Amino acid sequence: MTPRPWTRTVLGVAAVITLLMSVFPVYWMVTTALKPTPDIQSETPQLWPSTLTLDHFATAFAADGFWTFWRNSLLVTIGAVLIALVVAALAAFAVARLRWTGRRAFVLVVFAAQMAPWEALLIPMYVVMRDAGALDHLATLLVVYVVITLPFTVLTLRGFLEAIPVELEEAARVDGCSHLTAFRRIVFPLLAPGLLSTSLFGFITAWNEFAFANTLLIKHQDQRTLPVWLSSFGNTFGTDWGATMAASTLFMLPVLLVFAVLQNRVTGGLTAGAVKG
Repeated sequence: MTPRPWTRTVLGVAAVITLLMSVFPVYWMVTTALKPTPDIQSETPQLWPSTLTLDHFATAFAADGFWTFWRNSLLVTIGAVLIALVVAALAAFAVARLRWTGRRAFVLVVFAAQMAPWEALLIPMYVVMRDAGALDHLATLLVVYVVITLPFTVLTLRGFLEAIPVELEEAARVDGCSHLTAFRRIVFPLLAPGLLSTSLFGFITAWNEFAFANTLLIKHQDQRTLPVWLSSFGNTFGTDWGATMAASTLFMLPVLLVFAVLQNRVTGGLTAGAVKG
């Protein structure tokens, strides 16, 4: 059914309002990072800086521990994404292709884990890690991020696997391949869109996560990640909002870069993964 003209107008206006509400905070952050300090401290807000400056970015780059925290965030995020993809791909294959006792219960538990708020796990995770003597280690944070991203990854890849014709695997089995070999040689290459989509979700989740990083890494400053460092940036630089916005802009760049590389497959990948399940 073709929508009426007034319906298209209302939807268009709603889309424009949503776009402006989403983009304006990012625009204000970037422009503030580029404004000279007098423009930032002016009583009259300026939508565009009178002159552009990179001094605030230089201040952020020179901040104590910036590169250390950047490295920590990168290591933990990439490690969590890779481990979650490998484990989730094997688990999704077992759920989608194999028939075993407790399979439906397993899927139900994964659904429940996906629906549970992450904040509800904060105190139990802290108690477990404290009793195990695992606080203040990047490896601990990596394990937590794998746990957080794993349910979504398993469910999404399961949808992709169920969309791949099982006849391809049966043909590989006839040729002498085992389940694992058929998965590695036939199924895994066809999972590329799903792997890219879920890896983007995992990267954004782990890169932006603050609560667990701030709770589990409390003693050793050199083990902290960028979100935790960014939260204390104002204390370090006082009222230097330009440097704070510059640091926030630098923090946002890796996610934009990853999305720019994967954008051609993200939308189609997420849609295809949601067809079955």
